[in-house]
Formats: sequence, structure tokens, C-alpha cells
Amino acid sequence: MSQKRWVKKASGKHELFSENKLRSSLARSGASREAIDRVIERVKSEDREVYPTSRIFDHAYTLLKRDKKIVAMHYSLRRAVMELGPSGFLFEKFVGEILKAQGYEVKVGVIMQGACVEHEVDIFAKKNHRHIIVECKFHNEDGIRSDVKVALYVRARFEDLKKKCDTTVNHEDIHEGWLVTNTKLTSQAIAYGNCVGMKIIGWNYPQGGNLQDLIVASGVHPLTCLTTLNKKRKAVLFENGIILCRDVEKRTDILRSLGMGEREIASVVTESRLVHSGNFEIDL
Repeated sequence: MSQKRWVKKASGKHELFSENKLRSSLARSGASREAIDRVIERVKSEDREVYPTSRIFDHAYTLLKRDKKIVAMHYSLRRAVMELGPSGFLFEKFVGEILKAQGYEVKVGVIMQGACVEHEVDIFAKKNHRHIIVECKFHNEDGIRSDVKVALYVRARFEDLKKKCDTTVNHEDIHEGWLVTNTKLTSQAIAYGNCVGMKIIGWNYPQGGNLQDLIVASGVHPLTCLTTLNKKRKAVLFENGIILCRDVEKRTDILRSLGMGEREIASVVTESRLVHSGNFEIDL
């Protein structure tokens, strides 16, 4: 580039535009080298000194979608998870589905009595005789990080529930307390989690086994990944308990009730199967 170009992140922070960083992000989505080159060329062609990250995303998503929808959907996965709002209930159910795919027995929204107070636990999960409480922290805005106060809160709830179990006969023990968030984490939150031995899962933390990795590995993708459905239709499916791409074809009756024709429905089903299959390695 003939001049320095800056990226304005959702948090308002500015950093130098990195072509390598954008290339890596696109490559992880399954885009080919040719497609990546087209996106980079499009971004460079704009006479801007400062780029909002949302504008770069829109360019990339539009160009990838023009070639292959499945790659565009993978690239937009983080945004799709953020669209599980505005409340955190759908995100809790979604995380529960990821845990089920890993072999856990899961209950969402459980009231449990601690030693001091009663708690509404987002997820109670069981696997191999181990019992886990999971606090899900959801944000539907870019630029927000889950900080150490959230980690402290989760740990305090775990300690109160654990203490109750230790003093109650024949009560199921609580072995672990987890924090799962769709955002990035502050360095203090990570440091605290490591110090007390608490499992923390963020969008890109830890390096292996972060939320993005778990979604791709489990094949559990949110309904919001689909580009063949608008927000209104997705909302109706949510109201009927459908939050995953893989479950859409089981309830095509809902799509018909929304006035969708058989050809439209077939497109939705095809797209949902592609997403669920994890078939992202498509050459553009």
C-alpha cells in the first residue's frame, strides 16, 4: 500500500490494517486463494485511511456469498451467534446443544439451592459421573469483553453450591463451574480463571477448544447461520423451539405456514444440510 491504513474496531480502538490477518481469517472460513485475493483487492481499492471492521466484514461476506454461500456462512459464524439475542436464553440453549453433542446430559435453567442463597443456573450438565454448572454470558454487540467481574461471579456461585453439596447427605456433588461466553475475554478474566482452576471458554479462548472450535467440531450451528431465511422467519422458528440449522427440515410445516413455497423450502433445507455437514472446504 502506498499509505498506512487503519482499522477501527467495534470497541473504537484503532490498529494498523493487516492484510495477513485478513487473509488468515478468510482462509479459516474455507475460502480459496483466488477468493481471498478478490476480497483483499476490494478492500484495498477503497480510498480510505480508516476502515470500520464492520465494513471489511460486509465486503468479505458479500464477495464470498456471491461465489459459495457455505463459505460466507462460516466466515460470518461469530455474527450469527450474536444474532441469538437480544436476551441470553437462546444462547444458553445453544451452548446446551453443543454440550449434548459432546456426550453430556444437559438441563437448561435449573434452580439450585446453595449454602447461602438460591441460584438459577444456566446449564447443569453431567458426564462420566461429573457434574458441572455452566454460566453463559451473552452479548449481542461487538467490542464487548467479558471481564474479571464475570469470572468472580461465576466462581462465587460455584463455591456456594459446592458448599451446600458438601454438607448435604445424598445430594449430587458439583465438581466444576464453567464460564462460557460468545465474546472475547479480558486478560484479567483469563488470569483469574487459570489461577483458581476454572474452565473459561470464550469466542477465541483457549487456543484449542474455544467456542468457535466447539461449534465447528460438533456440527451444531445456530439457525442464524442460514442466509435463505430472513429475521422474521427465523424468529418464528425460535418461538417454536428450533434454534439449530440441522432441525429446520424436521419442521418444514412452519415454513409452509409462513407462506413459503416448496422451492424456497428446498433451498432452506439444502443450505441447512450443508451447514450441518461442516462441508466448508469448497474451492471457490
